[in-house]
Amino acid sequence: MNEKAKEIGIEDFLKVDIRVGIVLEALEFPEARRPAYKLKIDFGEEIGVRKTSAQITDLYTLESLVGKRVAAVVNFPPRQIGPIMSEVLVLGFSDANGQISLISPDHDVPIGGRLH
Repeated sequence: MNEKAKEIGIEDFLKVDIRVGIVLEALEFPEARRPAYKLKIDFGEEIGVRKTSAQITDLYTLESLVGKRVAAVVNFPPRQIGPIMSEVLVLGFSDANGQISLISPDHDVPIGGRLH
């Protein structure tokens, strides 16, 4: 996928609510079609705790995820993923092997902070 994305205006970008959260719980997700984890992520008082699944088993262990700060889109509609309702989309980049590396702030930013 080497195509340049279509240009959008700042108004379009600002519609996407990307927040930082902290992973409270990471569990195996054996019902998933592809290897994945179930995550509970705390986005602070305004957003609260949300659930999702993520296909990140190649680069992360369950233990390494708990306490990790991650970026996620919090204003997509919920989506049924097997037996769980995914409430956010965690964000990451694929490496050369297609393994997902999560987006995480380098410094200790407040939980629930919005991407600027």
